[in-house]
Amino acid sequence: MISPSALFGSSVAILSVFPNRSVRFRIRAFLKPLQPNSNDQKSSVLQDSLRLLEWDKVCDSVASFAGTSSGREATKAQLGMLNRSYEESRILLDETNAAVEILKYGDCGTDFSGIDVVLVKSAIRHALRGLPVDGNEALAVAGLVQFAETLQFNLKAAFKQDTDWYKRFMPLTRVIMELVINPSLVKSIQKIIDEDGSVKDSASSTLKRSRDQVRMLERKLFQLMDNLIRNESKETSSLELSNIDGRLCIKSGADQLTTFKGLLLSSGSGVGSMVEPLSAVPLNDELQQARELVTKAEEEVLLNLTKKMQTDLDDIRNTLNSIIQLDVVNARAKYSLSFGGTCPDLLFSEDDGSFTSEARFSGNKTLNATLSYPTQREWKLYLPKAYHPLLIQQHRQNLQKARKDVNDAASELRRRKLQGQIMTVNKETDVNLASLEMQVTKLEEALPVPVDFFVAPEVGVLVITGPNTGGKTICLKTVGLAAMMAKSGLYVLSSEPVRIPWFDSIFADIGDEQSMSQSLSTFSGHLKQISEIQAHSTSQSLVLLDEVGAGTNPLEGAALGMSLLESFAEAGSLLTIATTHHGELKTLKYSNGAFENACMEFDEVNLKPTYKILWGVPGRSNAIKIAERLGLPNIVLHNARELYGTASAEINEVIIDMERFKQDFQEHIHEAQHYLILSRNLHEHLLMAKRKIMEHGTTQRYRKMHEISEAVAMARSILHKKVRQIRSSATRPSQLATEVKIQQTSTLNGQHNTTDKSEYSVESPKQFSPAIHVAEKSIELPKVGDVVLVSSLGKKVIVLKVEPSKGEIVVQASNMKLRLKLSDIET
Repeated sequence: MISPSALFGSSVAILSVFPNRSVRFRIRAFLKPLQPNSNDQKSSVLQDSLRLLEWDKVCDSVASFAGTSSGREATKAQLGMLNRSYEESRILLDETNAAVEILKYGDCGTDFSGIDVVLVKSAIRHALRGLPVDGNEALAVAGLVQFAETLQFNLKAAFKQDTDWYKRFMPLTRVIMELVINPSLVKSIQKIIDEDGSVKDSASSTLKRSRDQVRMLERKLFQLMDNLIRNESKETSSLELSNIDGRLCIKSGADQLTTFKGLLLSSGSGVGSMVEPLSAVPLNDELQQARELVTKAEEEVLLNLTKKMQTDLDDIRNTLNSIIQLDVVNARAKYSLSFGGTCPDLLFSEDDGSFTSEARFSGNKTLNATLSYPTQREWKLYLPKAYHPLLIQQHRQNLQKARKDVNDAASELRRRKLQGQIMTVNKETDVNLASLEMQVTKLEEALPVPVDFFVAPEVGVLVITGPNTGGKTICLKTVGLAAMMAKSGLYVLSSEPVRIPWFDSIFADIGDEQSMSQSLSTFSGHLKQISEIQAHSTSQSLVLLDEVGAGTNPLEGAALGMSLLESFAEAGSLLTIATTHHGELKTLKYSNGAFENACMEFDEVNLKPTYKILWGVPGRSNAIKIAERLGLPNIVLHNARELYGTASAEINEVIIDMERFKQDFQEHIHEAQHYLILSRNLHEHLLMAKRKIMEHGTTQRYRKMHEISEAVAMARSILHKKVRQIRSSATRPSQLATEVKIQQTSTLNGQHNTTDKSEYSVESPKQFSPAIHVAEKSIELPKVGDVVLVSSLGKKVIVLKVEPSKGEIVVQASNMKLRLKLSDIET
């Protein structure tokens, strides 16, 4: 059981509704905020860093995807939490993954915009105080319960289709399935409250009688007033019916007299007067009393309904909490899908420098196929093709506006054609529409440039160099926002899978930090911010420093920047990323293995940055070359080169060679990756072919075995048939008489031998009687290759082998070989 204060953090609007109540959630989607007295200085530094990263704008963008007002407030409160643990970040990501699966499923109905949270909270407050709920409040409660019931029903339907959805929707499955639904409460509300929020006449007999009385009195009053107005015979009469505080009266024009007597309720110069006829006073009084009875009867009905709600108040409160929680998770999922995000593999840095993960990253085939570096290498930070979320959002808004302008211009053009105005403005409108369409095309092609970040585990400090407006600051903000998004349960806006560490804190020193209140210059403001960052950063922190060492003497600034970065490398953060113009900071990589260089690519042909990062290569100066392209006098360029020095020029030449080698290396890597993918595909095809061959061999073996078994069965039936024929022929009288005659004419030994043979032939089917031998001798022996007829089979066969001594032959029948007796064939 988790209390609302732990669940919803600093969302005051939610806590004010449910004081001292418990919430039935087993997962924590909203974490406890920082307490005011818990390290205020660190909290201030973190808040300043998030402000520099413009995290609040990202929070507003995510909150806009929530369907309820409380959901938007809770989303901002949750994303603003600073003290979130690794386990809590993992829970948030698991929730977002589940919500993404539910959205992809598409039939679970996760549109929370139809829930009026404000009215539901008001209904709960009234029920807690024993006050009658309003009709609209009761309808809002019914809508909440119905939405929860529908959500639960759709989820169960999904589980019936595929039981795997139950696990894929976890942990949200548990939250949704634990919702307590009371359909009888919904029916009670719908039976009493009409769709417009009014109490139905059928709610009680007393209410029906009172309303009938009101309607009858209103009819009488209307008839009376209508007769009075009609009886006015003046042509200038301009009387009309009016209502003051529920009492019907007649409004007359200015300075107009009426023939009926009445009470003057109000009058004014130039505006006429309001008169209640004396004949209408009793009816008005009676109408007021009847209306009071109606109000009393309605309150009685609503109070009874409130008592029914009080029995389910805990369930209603828990359902509302769950729905708000689901709305927040759904907002994170919708934002992540809308901007094409990727679920990050969130790493945790151990004390020994190793990383643990949920193993989501290593098994991704798509990622391994698209790596720009060897797949065997482990990365501390793998952020390919990552977009700055605010740049993507701004580009999308601009594109939507441009498309709207095109649609509006086209609609205006069609309207003018219908109205016949096209002759005067045809060319001008066509030109305007064409320019708008061209602008849309340019925006569609001019997508923000993504950045790539590949940081090895041994790297502690990354130094990025490059020209002004080259995109260095955007790169810093992209990394910082990506880390914060992954930590807060959001997908990182990358077109490929992401590997990113969990950072306990994200510190940033970006931009001009002047402090007028403390009389600090830009340089002093930077130093103060960096000093506080260094004091509060840990071995699991991310530090982002923009233009480190800038704002003072270049030599002193370079020395100070080198010292600061070395201190962060030795006993500082998990990862420090710094941008600089000082060339001396590029040399740190060659004296300290914890450093890595990178630079922003510059297009020297078009003299503009490409906003892409070149890794392992320090940036080189392009100022003199740009000045030469822009046409500065040669004498100025010559003097500048001399002042700059030949050593620096040589260093630039070395950098040029390094860039060329780096590009060649990258091309070879991409080529190797291409061949690796081809070899993997070939290997898969070979495995598939091998599997098919083995399956074909198995099928052939089974087929042969089946054919052999059929042949054996056929041969066995033939043999049994022959045995039966032999046995029947051995018992015939004629054969017996012949055997007796032979026995009488033989000698005594011969008689005994013949008797033995005769007995053996009867007992064994493998031996034939002498009569059979005599018949066999009369048959002409076939030759190998002859075609003979087997009478028992009724088909012709080919002789393969003849064995006269045994009285047998071997024949080929279709795809079977059979051994037969000579007596079984006909030549």
